[in-house]
Amino acid sequence: MPAPEPAVCQGEVTAGPGGAMTVEVGVVTGDLTVRTSRRPDHLVDVTLQYTGADEWYTLTGSPAQVPDDGLENFHTAVLDAVALGGEAEVPGHSS
Repeated sequence: MPAPEPAVCQGEVTAGPGGAMTVEVGVVTGDLTVRTSRRPDHLVDVTLQYTGADEWYTLTGSPAQVPDDGLENFHTAVLDAVALGGEAEVPGHSS
């Protein structure tokens, strides 16, 4: 029997040029901690913070649907998007 998928994935990344776009404060740059958290309504919240800080911000496009390949792969895609920068948003989100 496969192990259950985690409810939360968290990782650190350095934002690429142009940073990541948040709902609350606009673009954030530098070393960031990114968290994807499964909600009871089958959506996922994507939040980030300056690594070591207390305040969390919502990545634009959150909450989002988790693709069929699961939360861990989605979280990896979010980390990759933030690492690329360019005012990164939740993958698959269109402004």
